[in-house]
Amino acid sequence: MYVKEVTINNQVGLHARPATFFIQKANEFKCSIWVEKEERRVNGKSLLGVLSLGIVKGTTVSLVADGADEKEAVEKLSELVNSDFTE
Repeated sequence: MYVKEVTINNQVGLHARPATFFIQKANEFKCSIWVEKEERRVNGKSLLGVLSLGIVKGTTVSLVADGADEKEAVEKLSELVNSDFTE
């Protein structure tokens, strides 16, 4: 299991469009991916799950992955978050 904390800094937080980019990137990996906010953990490959967290600008979340490509998955997703969801 590999975990990394990231802070969402783009203007709209992790809402529709940035969440879609996040899900698309997460689905490129074989491992299981979760997003944790406070006490809640949701499937990082589920748009409804990610949107249900209501992540706004300035929120710190944990990216959690478990599986063969877990480290690469978390690092690539954190790069996406840190780029404010621009490829």
